[in-house]
This record gives sequence, structure tokens and C-alpha cells, in this order.
Amino acid sequence: MVSPLSRLQLAADIPLAPPGATRAAVAVVMGPDHDLLFIHRAVREGDVWSGHMAFPGGREEPHDATLLATAVRETAEELGLDLSDARCLGALSALHSPRNTPGHQLQVVPWVFEVANWPELRPNAEVASVVRFPFSRFLSREARGTFHYNWQGADIELPCVRLDGTLLWGMTLRMVDELIERVEAE
Repeated sequence: MVSPLSRLQLAADIPLAPPGATRAAVAVVMGPDHDLLFIHRAVREGDVWSGHMAFPGGREEPHDATLLATAVRETAEELGLDLSDARCLGALSALHSPRNTPGHQLQVVPWVFEVANWPELRPNAEVASVVRFPFSRFLSREARGTFHYNWQGADIELPCVRLDGTLLWGMTLRMVDELIERVEAE
């Protein structure tokens, strides 16, 4: 079976972050079975994404040579998944956290990888669980809907995907949606 990512053309570089912004990177990983890998973040005090579904990743550290290196390092730290032999297809669009405030801006760059096999994963304390969903479920627009979210005292309705008891929304869903758009455009 041909990978849905086989003809995907992605950026090899990324735009600069706004001055003073913190940079982060995540790994959008697809396996040989065409599943996408997600983590359910552990509930941690002070973590604004605590308990959310996400792609593995995190903030850039001074010793990271590139944001691609950040995605690889963070995935290894969070899951024990070594992406050094994975096929890196490039970056999706850089996203900016909606929680941005002056002096606290965050730019997140998603890097797309294909792995030849799924090794045993060893989640660290930042990860409550690991799930994989067939990419075909996203392509078919399965379980699309909305949910109510309290944002700074206002109740707003946001798009989401509900799969097997999980809620995928926000920046992670925007990344998935861009991946879908790019695959369908090829």
C-alpha cells in the first residue's frame, strides 16, 4: 500500500520567529501502517497544554542546532523514539500559540516523519499515554464536530475531532488539517 505521504512536498526551512518569541517543534510521525502517532500529555501544574492530545515535541533549547533537531530530541525524550533513521519530509506551516501575550509569544513548527516500523515506545513522565490513529480516519473527516471551551471567561465553540474517547483540537488539529490539505492537493 502506497503511503499517503509519498508525494508530499514540504518546506525544508522555516520562517524566523518574531523577535523575543520562544520557539518549539513537534514531530508528526506516520508509521508503516499509515497511522499517526499522538501523545496524551500528562496533567502537570503550570503546563497550559496539560492533559491535551498532541504530537510529541517541545521548546527549543540553546544546544539544539535547528528546530528539526528540537523535534527529534523531544520525541526521543518523551517516547524513546529515535527519529534519526526516519524519513523527514519537511515542515508544515509554523503556528503561533493563541495564548501569545507580549513577551510570551510561542512559535511551533511541525516536522513530518515516516518511520519504517513502530518500535517499543517508552513514554516519560510528561506523557500519560500514546495513541495511534489511521490517517484514513482523518481523511474521511470522521468524528468532526465542535466543543465548548472557556477562553478568558467567554464560552466559545471550537472545532474538534473525537476518536475513541479522545478529543483532538487546537494547534494539533490545525496541524492535522494542514497535513490533510497538502495530501489531498498532491
